[in-house]
Amino acid sequence: MRYHERVPGMSWQIVRLEEAVSVPWRNGAGLTRELVAWPCGNDWSWRMSVAEVDNDGPFSKFDGVERWFAVLDGAGVLLDVADPPRHTTHRITSASAPFFFDGGMATDCKLIGGGTRDFNLMVRKREGRSFGPTRSRMARVTTGFSATVNATATIAIYALSTGVSGFFNSERFTLPTGSLAWRYVHATGKLNLDAGRALLMEIKP
Repeated sequence: MRYHERVPGMSWQIVRLEEAVSVPWRNGAGLTRELVAWPCGNDWSWRMSVAEVDNDGPFSKFDGVERWFAVLDGAGVLLDVADPPRHTTHRITSASAPFFFDGGMATDCKLIGGGTRDFNLMVRKREGRSFGPTRSRMARVTTGFSATVNATATIAIYALSTGVSGFFNSERFTLPTGSLAWRYVHATGKLNLDAGRALLMEIKP
């Protein structure tokens, strides 16, 4: 499929990782492949990408952004987040739940055992709100997962190593490994996963 292709007869938009172009991190310390930035370019409200982390070093800072991080491949990382009044180190592997942190905090990454490939969701927080996952969530889901999705949200599914298939209401979707499907939900619906493993993202307006 082409980059950002809408599937005929369906409401999902599909992006394949293999078709996304690698670009430098904001701080120049690594490379990332942007899957989607909505509504456009640098003026995004939310953004999803997959980064290749080959060396220890700092993450780029994104002030005013709530950020989710999940290891896709590799032994994992140690993230040292400068969360005043202390630094807290978090061990994150491909078996860990997605990690939430303040994108504006100084964050240093140390590889546990070689390079990793990592999924990132970044969402600009609402003005005047205390920091926290107020607009977004990310979870690892697997066969048998079922959830009600509220209206006026954007949902996205990233297929992990097994690929994934399921239903949103009566509409079936099937995604190969390394594919992202996303859509805007106009009315409350039911999401079911009947095969595979995935990352599930939900973004509130």
